[in-house]
Amino acid sequence: MRALLTSFRNFAFSGSLVDLAVGLAIGAAFATVVESLVGDVILPLVAAVFGQPDFDALVLTVNGSQIRYGSFLTAFVSFLLLAVTIMFLVQAVRRATGRETAGAQGSRECDHCKSFIPVDASVCMFCTRDVEPVVP
Repeated sequence: MRALLTSFRNFAFSGSLVDLAVGLAIGAAFATVVESLVGDVILPLVAAVFGQPDFDALVLTVNGSQIRYGSFLTAFVSFLLLAVTIMFLVQAVRRATGRETAGAQGSRECDHCKSFIPVDASVCMFCTRDVEPVVP
């Protein structure tokens, strides 16, 4: 029983699990901020341009059934604005931190030992032979 508790403690307080918990908490807070930016700032600007804050009133009636395409349209526009806002925020953070100049991502097979190495590697980390970098 003691070994089980020790194993669990080591697992629960390992660096990767704590990093994951911190990342989830920061991600949730970031999502709240971005949703507020889109819902409280950007969508009202869209409403000022189009004259309507949402399209929920748009309904198509077919055979007595209501198809509320306005709700879908509102959710779709909100999603697009949220995605564009996140894209701009991520690009700004990358520029500010210098992450946009990072090396190419992905892997390829070494011509000599057939191990997978990064695409921008000039030396295989397994067989230590020189390889030609493949940068897309």
